[in-house]
Amino acid sequence: MKIKWCGHATFLITTASGIKIVTDPYEPGGYDGALAYGKIPDLIDIALVSHDHPDHNFVQALEGNPQVVKGPGTHTVSGITFKGVPTYHDTTRGSERGENVIFCFTVDDVRLCHLGDLGHMLEAEAASEIGTVDVLMMPVGGFYTIDAAAATGVMNTLKPRLVIPMHFKTAKCGFPITTVDDFLLNKTGVKRLNTSEITLTQESLPSSTEIQVLTHAM
Repeated sequence: MKIKWCGHATFLITTASGIKIVTDPYEPGGYDGALAYGKIPDLIDIALVSHDHPDHNFVQALEGNPQVVKGPGTHTVSGITFKGVPTYHDTTRGSERGENVIFCFTVDDVRLCHLGDLGHMLEAEAASEIGTVDVLMMPVGGFYTIDAAAATGVMNTLKPRLVIPMHFKTAKCGFPITTVDDFLLNKTGVKRLNTSEITLTQESLPSSTEIQVLTHAM
């Protein structure tokens, strides 16, 4: 499988059989240009939406008429089962920014977890529902989501083999969030990759937790 970071919380995951899954598609140029990532050009089969904010639910710009997966519970599309775990977008059980859904799914024997706009430390019940994680796509920029310290706590709770940070400040994101550097501070097993895309198999995953920082593609 291939995982490409388009930007923000949007990843393009391409299975070995060619199914294309996109997570939390942003609105290109949204928020009056504060989100300047470009349009996703691929034909998408499945779109995951963690919550209905324009930087995470802009499915109308996607090519390919994808099947949209939203909400908690179990959803099966194209033979892939997606488990939606209910959480919140803030530390006050959704009173500020609403609800958020974490999606867990297995592609080519690799267990993936996309945290969406998780805004709080994971409760034991949610962590148990998530279960084993090989690849964790996790927000680290703070303000709207968990910050570096909370993200570190979530990482230590879930113990994934690979962490891919997302939802942090870049030259194309004008939101009042931090860069990835705060999260990386004093971490071991960090790789800053000069690429937006990686290829993974179960056999190629690191044996202990590694953080790989991708370059946004769009």
